Amino acid sequence: MATRMSLRATNENQLGVYLKDRRAKLDPSAFGFSQTRRRTAGLRREEVAQRANISATWYTWLEQGRGGAPSADVLDRIARALMLTDVEREHLFLLGLGHPPEAHFKKDEGVTPRLQRVLDAVEPVPALIRTALWDVVAWNRAVAVMLTDYGAVPPAERNILRRMFLDPHARDVQYDWASVARFIVGAFRIDAARAGAAEAVQPFVDELCAASPEFKAMWRANDVHQGHGEAVKHIRHPVLGKISFEYSVFAVDGRSDLSMVVYNPVKRADVDRIGSLLKRRAPK
Repeated sequence: MATRMSLRATNENQLGVYLKDRRAKLDPSAFGFSQTRRRTAGLRREEVAQRANISATWYTWLEQGRGGAPSADVLDRIARALMLTDVEREHLFLLGLGHPPEAHFKKDEGVTPRLQRVLDAVEPVPALIRTALWDVVAWNRAVAVMLTDYGAVPPAERNILRRMFLDPHARDVQYDWASVARFIVGAFRIDAARAGAAEAVQPFVDELCAASPEFKAMWRANDVHQGHGEAVKHIRHPVLGKISFEYSVFAVDGRSDLSMVVYNPVKRADVDRIGSLLKRRAPK
């Protein structure tokens, strides 16, 4: 009976169990604390509280499952005090508040070779990886042949919105440019907000508003559209003619700043046509 009650208490206080486990894995000497007279491994409760700048009593109550739910600010301080990774911090918030922490945008450059290999593996289907600001940071050859050859575009201009509003070619290949442009502006707005990038995106928005009256009008309309999920994109290709793609966006695990966009041809015959075009244009 006592064992069952102890197990139930542990299950009901998962936050406290997790906090105790995390602090037990830290080396006191790495934080300038003495190693002497320690009965257990890791940091003491009062040392975590000191690093988090909160009351030692309040921290003790959290580990004991007392005192009610902590605030997001307190959990954020504790996460820093315990040197939690982004994934561990998210888990802490899920245990403490029942929802993940508010997004904080971090701009990371480039992609890993693994991600590039994923893009290459889906050919002849075009696929690319973009940031929360819709900068294109990786793509496969199918994108270069069917959509935009980003390798021929200066790095500072490899942005989907910049191409859509400032590149005449992007207008020419769309069957309904205005409708597509409104959609991507609304999707971009919600993507940036989800990534916590509102502050980071403002200089880019100001620049594009100054360069494109059409973007300025669409941005000020404050419309939002679901950028993740599925839609259909129609283009005029100079060699293959009209091609319809099912447009899908996927999150990149472990990289909240990145999304993978896959343009899957609606017709199986178009997959074969794109594949043949890639073979004809393969590097010698």
